[in-house]
Amino acid sequence: MTLAEIAQAVEGTLAAGTDGALAVTGPVTVDSRAIEPGGLFAAFVGEHVDGHDFAAAAVAQGAVGVLASRQVTREAGQIPAAHIPTVLVADVQDALGKLACAVVSRLPQTTVIGLTGSSGKTSTKDMLGQVLAAHGTTIAPKGSFNNEIGLPLTVLRADEDTRYLVLEMGSRGIGHLTYLCGIAPPSVGLVLNIGSAHVGKFGSKVQTAQAKGELVEALPKDGLAVLNADDPLVAPMRERTVARVLTFGESADADVRASEIELAPDGRASFLLHADAYGEPAQVALRVVGEHQVANALAAAAAALGLGLPMAAVARELSAAVALSSGRMAVSERADGVVVIDDAYNANPESVRAALKALATLARARPGARTWAVLGEMLELGERSGEEHDAIGRLAVRLRVDRLVAVGEGAARVHAGASHEGSWGEESVMVADPDAALALLREQLRPGDVVLVKASNSIGLSRVAKALLDDDLPGQSPDAALGTAEADR
Repeated sequence: MTLAEIAQAVEGTLAAGTDGALAVTGPVTVDSRAIEPGGLFAAFVGEHVDGHDFAAAAVAQGAVGVLASRQVTREAGQIPAAHIPTVLVADVQDALGKLACAVVSRLPQTTVIGLTGSSGKTSTKDMLGQVLAAHGTTIAPKGSFNNEIGLPLTVLRADEDTRYLVLEMGSRGIGHLTYLCGIAPPSVGLVLNIGSAHVGKFGSKVQTAQAKGELVEALPKDGLAVLNADDPLVAPMRERTVARVLTFGESADADVRASEIELAPDGRASFLLHADAYGEPAQVALRVVGEHQVANALAAAAAALGLGLPMAAVARELSAAVALSSGRMAVSERADGVVVIDDAYNANPESVRAALKALATLARARPGARTWAVLGEMLELGERSGEEHDAIGRLAVRLRVDRLVAVGEGAARVHAGASHEGSWGEESVMVADPDAALALLREQLRPGDVVLVKASNSIGLSRVAKALLDDDLPGQSPDAALGTAEADR
């Protein structure tokens, strides 16, 4: 699109001296350091950084122009303001959404797939993206680009060659998914589950279901809704959509289901995939870790089958899919045999329980290995926060986790729950922060131990997992590894 076309699409104006005929041929980014030649830089005003201050640098690095809420001044960089091609808008976030909507409307050959749920969104998106990519050009980015900024940026990576556009959709309340679906109207919508994540914001699981169901309400009559048959708050969403419905789950009446589920010593599940309307059952052997990944795989299978992919191909691609996004059950082994499970991107009661079970499974295959659960606070749980954290501590004891490290005051109830369950003594400890957790692990880890690191993202435990792995790098001192982790915080 030319800058003039972009200005029209976002209801903006061209700044003085801007050549409207300049064409944007590269991706849109909000990070001036990630500019690619021909791209467009969107200048957001953040809590600590104002993107307008980096607009000139973005153009110097190859950006065709800037999407901004004010004229860039000379003080913002070395290029005079008159030489910075700019589309001026009242609100950059709103304009980004309008631009994404305009782009996707130009791609009638692209199937837009939206997915939501309380947990498992990113893992399922990664699986589905890999399955579809074997059958057509697919956009399904790594990570969780699922909000009012991330989703448009994903859409704006699509072009005329894109056959499938897989969009993770997050929600913080009523109306959020309706807004995201307005940016990129989906023809396929997956609702994975309704859990305790963010219930402090939603108010209750029922309210969470009301908000998540906006995705299937947005589907057209010729669309496809993929719903979890095993979730009592998801299955009834079939009444909220005019689209065709496919259900997935372990229950006998699910359209796409699993049987003969087996968990290997390495924590990876295999199962027989059934979908009576789509052919003979097919064997799936997952490469991602955790029994909870079976439900994610079934959701991805249902969407792919509903889009017309053959059963054998779906099973094959699911069996080849790997973990793509960091901080989601990423399992790494150091040279000394220490296994680090980095699941620190996010946490809610359901995902922590699944991670603890995966930890116990991996350890059973390693005689003599000790299990460590390094757990931080699960945020946004509302009035049930204390009860949920207490239950996690008790579960760790029942699963025979050898050492529990509760990180930060917000995780105090995890430590308390473990201490009150059974006869635990020093097996559970409280530490003040991620630095203290890392110091403890470095002092006490033994070769062969298995360490799970999990908390809500803002707690910062991802840097603990990274530092533990950096310790294993040739020539890397512990202090240097900690410094690298600090820099990434």
